[in-house]
Parts: sequence; structure tokens; C-alpha cells
Amino acid sequence: MPFVDIRLAGAVTREQKAALVADITQSLVERLGKPAAAVQINITELSLENYAAGGQLLADRAPAPSVRPNSSHREDAIAADTPR
Repeated sequence: MPFVDIRLAGAVTREQKAALVADITQSLVERLGKPAAAVQINITELSLENYAAGGQLLADRAPAPSVRPNSSHREDAIAADTPR
């Protein structure tokens, strides 16, 4: 049974989380041959005031760009990790 823990910092809508877990579940079904019902996903939302990267609280950083409507989750993840 695959277990996936996801930690997200900042505002994420219910719709975005639903799409994310659907994509991850489908990927595990395709790649590992596991039944969708066996995939367990836990999402933890982190407060920007309680998480830091590069020695700076995320709350003190410039706002992250919003998700582009025609981009994939992977493209957005790469863009979010790119230093500004």
C-alpha cells in the first residue's frame, strides 16, 4: 500500500488539492500497478510563518506566482522552486 505525505506551504484551494491527489493516485496506479483504493495520501498545510527556506521565513518572501491555468503540476513545482 503506497503512502504519500505532502507538505504544502501557502494557500492551496480544495480544487487544487483534489486535482493533486487524483494525479498522484493515477501515477501510482500506472507506475506501480497498485489499485487506486490502496493509495493513501496525507496533505499537511504549513503556515508561511512557521516554515523557512534559505534562512528566510516564507511569510517574508515575495508572493509565489499563481498557478498558470494551462501548465502541468510539474511545471508549476519547478517554477516555484526556481530562485527569484
